[in-house]
Formats: sequence, C-alpha cells, structure tokens
Amino acid sequence: MKGKRMFRRITLAELGAWQLQRTNVLLLDARDAASHARDGWPGAVHLSRDNQDMLLLRTDHRRPVLIYCYHGNASQAWAQMFADFGFTDVCDLIGGHAAWTASRATANPSGKPPTPALAAWLAREGFVGPDARGAHGNTPLMTAAWRGHADIVEALLAHGVALAATNADGNNALWLACVHGDPQLVQRLAAAGVPIDHANDAGATCLMYAASSGKAAIVRTLLALGANPALRSQDDFSALDMAATVDCLQLLRTVA
Repeated sequence: MKGKRMFRRITLAELGAWQLQRTNVLLLDARDAASHARDGWPGAVHLSRDNQDMLLLRTDHRRPVLIYCYHGNASQAWAQMFADFGFTDVCDLIGGHAAWTASRATANPSGKPPTPALAAWLAREGFVGPDARGAHGNTPLMTAAWRGHADIVEALLAHGVALAATNADGNNALWLACVHGDPQLVQRLAAAGVPIDHANDAGATCLMYAASSGKAAIVRTLLALGANPALRSQDDFSALDMAATVDCLQLLRTVA
C-alpha cells in the first residue's frame, strides 16, 4: 500500500545471512512468558503488551528488529507495529518458533545439546543447530573455518558435526579454511577427517584454489598433508597449471 511502512518476512534459510549483515539486532519473542522462559532463543527479549511501549519509545529506530512467535502469524502484526512506529529494518520469521524447532532435528542429528558457548555462537550466527545450513548452504563448521574461529571449530568437531558436508558450490570446510588462510586450521580440519582432495562442482580441489590464489603457505601445508597435485579440474588444469605466484610454482614443481 502506498505510503505504508513495510516490514520483511524471512525464512529460516535466510536468517543466517540476514543476521550476518547486521549488528546489535533486537530479537523479540512474541510468545507467552512461559514459552519464552522455557525455550526462547538466547538473547531474545519477551515481547508483550506490558513492555511494547518501552521498546517502541526507548529503542533506536535504526536498530534492526527480528520478531518470532509460535507459527509466524502474530509476529506479522507486531512487525507491522514496529514498522509503523518508524523502525527502518524490521523482520518477522516465517513459520515462527515451530519451524525453528522442527528444523533442529536435521540441524543436530546427534541430539546432543551443544555447549553453552557453542549454542550462543550458533544463535548469533543464525544457525538452528550444529549441522544447520546458512547463507549459500554453508554449515557452522564452514562458517567458523572461513572466519578463522579456531575455538568454534574445535567445539563443532567435539560435537561430532558432519565432516564431508559441502555448500552450494560443492566446497567443504577445508576449502573455507584455505580461504581464511590459517595453516594450523587447515591442518586441524584435515586431521579431523575433512576430505583433503575433495573436488567442488567445477572439479577444483583445495590445492588448486590455494595455488590459484597465490597462498604459498597453504599450498605448502596441503602438500605436507598429502594433497594430490596430479588431480585436474573439469577444464583439465592441475594445481601447477593454476599457480599464481613463483612461490606456489616452485612448491608444486618439487612434487610434479
């Protein structure tokens, strides 16, 4: 409607990316107080008629707001209220808490609860469980590896997350660790069992990526771990063919 301030509805699949792009999100649980106390998301504030005025009047209207309820019905009315009041970045969760709960079975197949520190990190990143999927199909292990969060990587490995999972491009957690560029993290994931010679949808391996990116330290680490330099991509290129720097070229020539 022309002139009407709008809010956005997001799915669980979009939640991680939405949160990653924002800081200091105000997370509001619009269910009853008992439900909020029992299984509200970490950091969520219970939203009710008793505190709506305080939240509307005392919160910076530029602060991002995410509202969830039981099934994604009442949250729409609440989201419209915040939007009407001048909040500029308001979302509600499609399917609500019920959709989030249902998704946890596949997001945490072991059924084992994550540690408090891991649970808090997962919640901040918008993941519903240790094996959940976020933006671009990335798992928590991929995200932690990409960010270089070694402590979270360790917590996820200890939890027993899937090691062979791949994202929308067919890349695994080891590839994301190579993107970050920490040799120790690469070594840790390889030692844990993340496939070192896995080829993505383009037939490229981690060694090919590291060589093409000029990451000599990662090339050296992968070779020491036993990465196969003879593998070729779908375009029939080897890691040696892709070497972007003299250092990478020399490393790969020693094993060619």
